[in-house]
Amino acid sequence: MMKIKSNRIESIDILRGLVMIVMALDHVRDYTNTGYLYSDPSNMDTTTPALFFTRWITHFCAPVFVFLAGTSAFLYGSKQSSKKNLAKFLFTRGLWLVFIELTVVNFAWTFDIGLGLHIFQVIWAIGICMMFMAALIYLHKKALLVLGFIILFGHNLLDGITMQGNDPLSILWYFTHQDGFAGFNNGESILFIAYPFLPWLGIMILGYCFGHFYQKDFDVKVRKKWLLYFGLGAVALFIGLRYINTYGNLTPWSDQKGGVYVLMSFLNTAKYPPSLLYTLMTLGPAMLFLYAIESIKNWCTNFLVVIGRVPFFYYIIHLYLVHLIGFIGLSLLGENWKELIFTPQRFNSGFLANKGFDLWVTYVVWIAVVIMLYPLCNMYMKYKANNKNKWWLSYL
Repeated sequence: MMKIKSNRIESIDILRGLVMIVMALDHVRDYTNTGYLYSDPSNMDTTTPALFFTRWITHFCAPVFVFLAGTSAFLYGSKQSSKKNLAKFLFTRGLWLVFIELTVVNFAWTFDIGLGLHIFQVIWAIGICMMFMAALIYLHKKALLVLGFIILFGHNLLDGITMQGNDPLSILWYFTHQDGFAGFNNGESILFIAYPFLPWLGIMILGYCFGHFYQKDFDVKVRKKWLLYFGLGAVALFIGLRYINTYGNLTPWSDQKGGVYVLMSFLNTAKYPPSLLYTLMTLGPAMLFLYAIESIKNWCTNFLVVIGRVPFFYYIIHLYLVHLIGFIGLSLLGENWKELIFTPQRFNSGFLANKGFDLWVTYVVWIAVVIMLYPLCNMYMKYKANNKNKWWLSYL
């Protein structure tokens, strides 16, 4: 493998690469597994352990991705001459990401040229949070840290506030803290907010503050000590709060038909929006991974670094590839491939709710997708490394 000189922090790129690969598993499942986008792997009445844990492992992706976006913003800002330059970059890149979510990404999910489904997911969340961060970075670092913890630990107090309908106040609340649907024009247009921004903003703020530990010349031993403390502390807090079963998640865990299902219920925390327990459950192990991977370098970490250095490129390309494979799979099932072109009417029909392949097919396709994407990511990584003078690459 050709060595690319870079000032990037490899352990962060390794973690980011890992979660990007795992993320693809969930999206391949969406377009191949029985039930397609309609199934709920977390429904204790219908799921299986294999299906549940296939979904559960992918829960680590979004919070780590958003958290590290904050860390990357801090590290980018540390190389700038003023906070004004960082604020400008955060606002413009955030605006760009929101635009990409509603066009390029939405089309990848639906392949509907009319873009009747307006889906606000992780790219939108990162974008809008970056736009807020453009102002928040002017706060004193301690105040910013406190704000991040207040949002993380306090936003579940808002769970009792729920809205319904298409009125402006309800839609504003969907964007802020409650995931929701809103239909317009007699069902011709659907608004789906899957990632309300407020909890994700707390995660990004803490990720930004976390960047302090990766400043140039920061003592590695001190960093590893804090990573261990953060990781173990978050996991312990998750277990303790989840066991008490009173705060930090919309749905309490409960007795089930067997020990494995009890564990599944215990781990079944809310992602939409990300609850306190969901965040602790995912970011705690991520800190421990960073602790463990700090000085490890082998063929596996080299592979992960390639994808971790071009996450946006990987994200966009993999969505189109997975959807195209979905077309092929649906045709092999003897169905009309156009059923995977999700217009609002076709999405609402639920035709695919009982179609699809067994879970093992999902895993085979997932491995194939990652293998196919690697050379493209490697080429793009080298292109970025050799063209650092091109400002527009920082937006991709």
